[in-house]
Amino acid sequence: MTKGKPWTPDEETKLKDLVQAGENLDKIAAKLGRRREAVAMKATRLGLQVVVVTSKEKKPTTTSLTVQLPQELPSQEEALKMLAGAFKTATKPGLTRVEVHRLKVLSTIARAYDLLLANYVRYREIETRLTELEQKYAQLTQKTQNNASKPNNAQMAQPPAQ
Repeated sequence: MTKGKPWTPDEETKLKDLVQAGENLDKIAAKLGRRREAVAMKATRLGLQVVVVTSKEKKPTTTSLTVQLPQELPSQEEALKMLAGAFKTATKPGLTRVEVHRLKVLSTIARAYDLLLANYVRYREIETRLTELEQKYAQLTQKTQNNASKPNNAQMAQPPAQ
């Protein structure tokens, strides 16, 4: 259920055009007569990256997050090291709420990753074993077919039926 005013196809097109023109979030929101949060959410849903200028000191960021997928999965040891680093950092005094929240998210992700990695490794072992069994089954089937097509010695010694 939508919370605000629904977007029309024309508004979506204008949003796309303004993003392509390089407009920042505040200008787009003003031109469309929408709140910046609504524009940022809609841009994210449409897969658009809108420039967000938070302050003059900070470098402009974008509305959408791009996740870089690793070539190889981190090992359980690497995940534990990250969790240990978060644990060590969490013991420091004077952390802000944002830092504490980030550490909490990191620990939750590390626990989930550990569980999923264990399942993944188990499934890979099952998959490997299944592949080996399929190969052995194919070899046995081939041997059975070869033996069935060859006449055995008892059949060769009998005279043909009249």
